[in-house]
Amino acid sequence: MAELSDLRNIGPRSAQWLKSVGIETIEDLQEVGVVEAYMRAKAAYPDRVSLNLLNALQGGILDIEWNLLPESMKTEFKNQVGE
Repeated sequence: MAELSDLRNIGPRSAQWLKSVGIETIEDLQEVGVVEAYMRAKAAYPDRVSLNLLNALQGGILDIEWNLLPESMKTEFKNQVGE
């Protein structure tokens, strides 16, 4: 199983947040999806987690830098999570 920290954009702190909410591997992340993963982390760490995590997760899944995600995708995610 691939470690979360193997994903582009995901550092040790983000990986720890995800692990603490039950997402321990890349496979877990793919199974629950980036929006659900973000929502879990945001609920657990509301003052620390921002939309940057959501964009970083999607960039990691696509293997691109988070800031290269299309604006339309970032907007769609923002709407999905209500921010």
